[in-house]
Amino acid sequence: MKLSAKTRYAARILLDLARHDKAVPVPATRLSQHTGVSVQFIEQILKPLKQAGFTASTRGAGGGHCLARRPSEITLADVVCLMEGGIHLTLCGSEDKTICDSRDFCVTRAAWVKVSECLTKELSNITLQDLLDEYRVVNSKTGKSEVFPVCRLRMISASARAPRPARSPGKTGVGRGA
Repeated sequence: MKLSAKTRYAARILLDLARHDKAVPVPATRLSQHTGVSVQFIEQILKPLKQAGFTASTRGAGGGHCLARRPSEITLADVVCLMEGGIHLTLCGSEDKTICDSRDFCVTRAAWVKVSECLTKELSNITLQDLLDEYRVVNSKTGKSEVFPVCRLRMISASARAPRPARSPGKTGVGRGA
């Protein structure tokens, strides 16, 4: 199963909202800065999250978005099921009996369904609160515990990579044979 960008970004957005005080809504522009997801895509993703009761929004100058539930009440399984329409490794694993003509006598279907159920169980055991707790660190300036924003985590992982070798001046790589 390959998760869509919408699902991955939905988890990122929810996690960023979970970092903030519920009383202060987070504008889509700030969510974009924190998650690296465009404002336009964030608005598309927030619609089903709001309809499912995961988020709430406030209009106006001080408006924005916030979690409608506690982070401990939202699991990754909830997010994947909402955004992907369920957790199925194969189409024949869904409840829709019209998808596959071989459904009733397929030898491998039971295996795919079993693996999908295991994946659902594991994702159900991971809450947004678990993810927040995993990335909680002590701020060296304030001494307080805080959660890094998603983009900060990306910056840390990028800076931990080995540096790229320097190119020789004047070499652009254009026109060289491979």
